[in-house]
Amino acid sequence: MRIVYMGTPDFAVPALKALKEAGHEILLAVSQPDRPVGRHMELKPTPVKEAALSLGIPVRQPEKATDPEFIEEIRALSPDVMVVAAYGKILRPQLLSIPKYGCINIHGSLLPRWRGAAPIQWSVIEGDEKTGNTIMYMAEGMDTGDILMQQEIPIEDEDTGGSLFDKLAGMSGPLIVEALDLLEAGALVPQKQDESKATYAPQLTKEMGELDLSMERRKVFDRIRGLYPWPGTFMKTGGKLLKIHRAAMPDRIEEDRLKKAADVPAGTFAAGKDRLYLKCGDGFLRLLTVQAEGKKAMDAADFLRGSRQALGEVKEV
Repeated sequence: MRIVYMGTPDFAVPALKALKEAGHEILLAVSQPDRPVGRHMELKPTPVKEAALSLGIPVRQPEKATDPEFIEEIRALSPDVMVVAAYGKILRPQLLSIPKYGCINIHGSLLPRWRGAAPIQWSVIEGDEKTGNTIMYMAEGMDTGDILMQQEIPIEDEDTGGSLFDKLAGMSGPLIVEALDLLEAGALVPQKQDESKATYAPQLTKEMGELDLSMERRKVFDRIRGLYPWPGTFMKTGGKLLKIHRAAMPDRIEEDRLKKAADVPAGTFAAGKDRLYLKCGDGFLRLLTVQAEGKKAMDAADFLRGSRQALGEVKEV
């Protein structure tokens, strides 16, 4: 098929490569404009732009996808289909109506759950047991179009926002190739989304990373996982920030040991046998990787040996 591909971040790269490898003709890759990053604010190409250029695919980066000149350029290409993956902007009907087979979106959730900007991370933050990718027709609303295909996977305790992002990105390539084959054969039946089950996944912000330790420990644990690696989670201790990169639920032996500190308030640290724990609203979490303000990240055992003073009073268990 003749394809115009629209995407911006790392999530959109595997599907682009899979479509190219499957023999589809990628007429154009469309990505958000390069943005300045880092201390020196140097322009950095988007991951999709880098991938497209490496594959010999021409690239366009319009400031606005509503630009009439851009829309006419797409119309002149006469694509069979447009494939969109995390492009970053809502597309208007003038663009959606151009391709013969319509505009197909790859979305990293099991719609209608988690429409919006950060579906992968919110599925972890909210403790979902499963997630997946949805292949859908694009509509003018935010992730409201008819569903064509879905593929689901379980969310494990070891998953983070970052690891799940990588899993779903990797799955998206074979899935979109299969979807286009079935679409061209007329073998896909669109399904309306159940609006009563819709939930929304807002953009992540740095402020979301501050932990509320009065919450149940499972909710704190899921938030630590979901916001890793960005924006990350943190708490304040001794007037300074402590970043918490990785945590785990204690096992049964640890739970027995921690009973002696059960009456301490939320936010209290406990330690024993090179292990570090943090009290939440209903019990302790084990901290695996932490980072004191101005220091590098380190595992809990090294932290206790070299930076224990940053924690203030620590309960021995």
